Amino acid sequence: MKRICGLQCAGTVALLLMVTCESAASDRLRGRAIAQRWCSECHVVSPGQVRGSDTVPTFAQIGESERFDERSLSAFLATPHHSRMPNLSLTRAEIVDLVAYIKSK
Repeated sequence: MKRICGLQCAGTVALLLMVTCESAASDRLRGRAIAQRWCSECHVVSPGQVRGSDTVPTFAQIGESERFDERSLSAFLATPHHSRMPNLSLTRAEIVDLVAYIKSK
């Protein structure tokens, strides 16, 4: 009986992990679309991108930066009227997706 319960628990955990991983991947995909639409004019947002400004960091640099963890990056994107960026008026969900994409770089 204990063995059956253990197998059921393991199966449940495996299923939850698969759902979580799929959800995270779709968030990054939505974040990529947001980045390509709104950010790629200035930032290099993907490895294959050939156009971007030399005066702003790439998404890979931002993603690797110790200064920008998920919380500080989210707060930055949620704050309107950046001195060097246009006000994008992103929703909370869009910010979460964009941060997930940036941190995956």
